[in-house]
Formats: sequence, C-alpha cells, structure tokens
Amino acid sequence: MSRQRRYTLGALFVLAGAVAAVLLASVLSTVFFAVTVAYLLWPVRRELVARGQSRRVASGGATAGAFVMTLLVFVPLAVVAYLRFDSFVDLIGLLPAQIDVSLLGFEYVVTLESVATLVVGLVERAARRAATAAPVLLVKVTLFVFLIYSLLYYGEDAQRAALALVPTDYRDAARSLNRRARETLFAIYVLQAATAVATFALALPVFFALGYESVVTLSTVAAVLQFVPIIGPSVLLAGLAAYHVALGELLQAALVFFVGGFVIAWLPDVLVRPRLARETADIPGSLYFVGFFGGVLTIGPIGVVAGPLAVGLFVESAALLSTELNSVDDADHDDAETSSDVDRQKPDDE
Repeated sequence: MSRQRRYTLGALFVLAGAVAAVLLASVLSTVFFAVTVAYLLWPVRRELVARGQSRRVASGGATAGAFVMTLLVFVPLAVVAYLRFDSFVDLIGLLPAQIDVSLLGFEYVVTLESVATLVVGLVERAARRAATAAPVLLVKVTLFVFLIYSLLYYGEDAQRAALALVPTDYRDAARSLNRRARETLFAIYVLQAATAVATFALALPVFFALGYESVVTLSTVAAVLQFVPIIGPSVLLAGLAAYHVALGELLQAALVFFVGGFVIAWLPDVLVRPRLARETADIPGSLYFVGFFGGVLTIGPIGVVAGPLAVGLFVESAALLSTELNSVDDADHDDAETSSDVDRQKPDDE
C-alpha cells in the first residue's frame, strides 16, 4: 500500500469518526467511559487468555466483573437506606411543627406541613423525570456493557488498525501515549476509590465528635457520595445542617456544615488525589488537581476522567518532545566536537 493511499484512508477514518461523534453526541459520554473501562480491563482479559481461556470467555468474564464491581459501589448506600429508614422517619418526627425565622427585621413562619408539601412535590417531579429517563438510561447501560465486551473481544484488531495509521517513525511515541493513557486511567479510578476510603476514615471521628449516633452509617454515605462528581458528601452535610437549623440548633448546624465540609468534603480531595497522582500516574499533584476540577467544571461528570487523562497525555507529550529535542541537541553537539577535532588534526596531517 502506497503512503498516499494509507494517509487518504487515515483521513477518511478520522472524518468518519468526527461525523459519528456529531451524530451520536447523546451517547458520546457513554462511549468514552466504556473505552476507559476497557483500557483498565485489558490486562485482566489478557491474563485470562494467557491462562487458557478463549477470547469470548475472557472478555465476558472481565466485563461481568466490572459490572458487578460498579454495582457494589452503590450497594452500601441502598443497604443503609433500607436499614435506617425507620430511624430517618423518627428523626423527621422530632422536627417542630412550626419554625419562626427572623432575618433583617422580618419574621418568617415555616410550618412542617408546608415543608413536607414542598418535599413531596420535589420528590414527585424527580420520580416523573426518573421514570421518563429510565428507558434511555437502560439503553445507555446496555450500550455501555456491550461496548466494553466488544472492545475487549476485538482489542488486538483495534490496536493493529489504530497503529497502522501511525507512520513507522512515530509508532514508539504512539506506544508511549498508549501506555500513559492506561496508567492514567488506572490511577484515576484507584484515586476515586482511595478518596472514598479516606472520606470514610475522616468522617468517623468528625461525626463521633459532633455527637451523632449513627457514625458508621453517616460515614458510609459520605464515602459513597464521593463517587458522585461535584456535589459529593456536601449534599449530606447540607442536609444535616438544614435539619439542625429546623431544630433551632444553629451551632450544631454551623459545625457540621463548616467543620464537616472542610474535613469530609474538601480535605480528602486535597490530601489524597494530588499525592497518589504522583505515585500512581507520575503526574504532578497540581496538574492532576487542575485536570480533575477543570474537567468537571468544563464538561460535567465526564470531566472526572477526561480532565486528568488530558493532563496525563499532555505530560507524556511534553516528555517525548523534551527527549527528542535533547537528543537532537546532543547529536549536534557531538557533530560539532567531531568537526572541531578534524579541523585541529588537519595541520598535523599536512
């Protein structure tokens, strides 16, 4: 195949991919997450094949394992909600029937009945939206699972096809970027789990010091909420603070909102993510921090993965460029020294 034909087919591939991305924009985030998860599962699938399993069995086993692990992340939240439902109802019963609020010389009266009506209305609207979105969500989950399986099953073919588009002289750089992408994705998901564990460990003493009885339950909820981008455990702390305000316990509300917000919602992100990013993905903590929050604030939940991944590829590209430039400078320096030695030897030869 001539070089021109290869590049033409490569350009056609890129153009078809761009058109597909535009037409499939509604599921683009699902496709992106499926690709990142397939990257992580590839070593597992390769190990299963090395142990004698067929490609189909290895791909299906890795996909099923990932699906089960994803469900297990949110199982503790469902278990806590089920076991503590009666306690939650009892807490609601402790709220006063009427709350008088004075602000800037104005007095407001908030009744429990009006709050209950507002909450019921919000829950009903949320339930209707969830019911409407359920078929779409089911389709996306199905697409997510099938994509992971297909990427694992046809992984070698996809790798060869992608590498064939890269000129021979640049394939070492493509392999380096591929390695960096896999390491960064692994670090992102490991960091997410490590941050949840750190949140649980930090939440235990905070909730205990603030006098809560269900310390383990609240800490578990805070840890699981770390997997929810942007809001995280803040929604739990805000709900607890609002409950204490309703009871007239303003000091307790301030403590749980500000102290809990600092230690539980903010501190794990600052302490765990930058430090482990350096250890697991070889990315400076400051750059990972920028990628994580910048990605979330720019493109939403998908930015949790896309932001740090972009930073990781940027760091690897900078390292490749630096290595190339230094090798060129060293080669020029060696040529200059060789030329100088030849010039010095000429008079002696004559």
